[in-house]
Amino acid sequence: MAFEVITFGEAMIRLSPPGFRRIEQAKSLDLQVGGAELNTAVAVSRLGHSASWISRLPDNPLGRLVANHAREAGVDTSHVMYSKDERLGLYFLEFGAAPRASSVIYDRKGSAIAAVQPGMVPWAKVFAGSKWFHVTGITPALSASSAAATREAMMAAKAAGVKTSMDLNYRVKLWTTTEAGNCLSDLMQYCDVLITTEEDVEKVFGITGSNYEEVAAKVADKFKLDIVAITLRENPLVWRNTWTGMAYQKGKVYKTRTYEVEIVDRLGAGDSFAAGLIHGLLGGDVQNALDWGVATSAIKHSIPGDFAWVRPEEVEALLKGGGLRISR
Repeated sequence: MAFEVITFGEAMIRLSPPGFRRIEQAKSLDLQVGGAELNTAVAVSRLGHSASWISRLPDNPLGRLVANHAREAGVDTSHVMYSKDERLGLYFLEFGAAPRASSVIYDRKGSAIAAVQPGMVPWAKVFAGSKWFHVTGITPALSASSAAATREAMMAAKAAGVKTSMDLNYRVKLWTTTEAGNCLSDLMQYCDVLITTEEDVEKVFGITGSNYEEVAAKVADKFKLDIVAITLRENPLVWRNTWTGMAYQKGKVYKTRTYEVEIVDRLGAGDSFAAGLIHGLLGGDVQNALDWGVATSAIKHSIPGDFAWVRPEEVEALLKGGGLRISR
């Protein structure tokens, strides 16, 4: 069976103390499943597209828990590989409130996906009949072999005529800016759509500009990208932000409305932006894609967990100016 959208990357179990407690105070931990590419696949599926997530999980109850959550959210896992030797990554999320920022502790070294090797995934079979491939800069950061496998996947997508997007997603706890710059600059030759922030562009590629439009134009020109999309967040308070985005294509700048978001959980917001953008681009309209990306991710801020449990009708209502009255 062919799937419209393919994603490739790690998913982990997220553990968080309830009630804004610090990890040192924890008596219990709330469990969620999440990972950038899986989050995107879930949101794409919720927006009405068939999506398949490619990964490598341990062959134990924790690995099966992750796969179960993916399938529950409508994502195909038929190409997920299982390992008897490695583990599942964990991360601990401590929710903050102004003036204390939220924080993350990773426990992911030696995970099954970090041991993925080129040749393990039958990419030609995976991409047959597909339209879009999405990955992030997190996957190649996990190990040298996962970087090589990411490159193999992006090359195979190009060869199959599948559009490819990457969310730069620089993670300082995984690699240096030099390591990221060297690896991701090479991968840009196989990328059609880059999703990023102004900060990550500067850290990874050393590209700056007087405004977002100039930064997007420089990145697009340097790497011959079709589209560069930048998310824009202002966060005067931990739980109250403004959220919007812009897109650049061949000299034209696209903008959309700005949302004021009351944040229940911001993790996965960028991934849901990617999903909304992909949803619109599959229809061939950049402005519509940007509108859907920002609106989908604005709603995600209000939903606990990494997954965007959104419906297309909700996004359409928000795009039409839906208010906050109770729906009954």
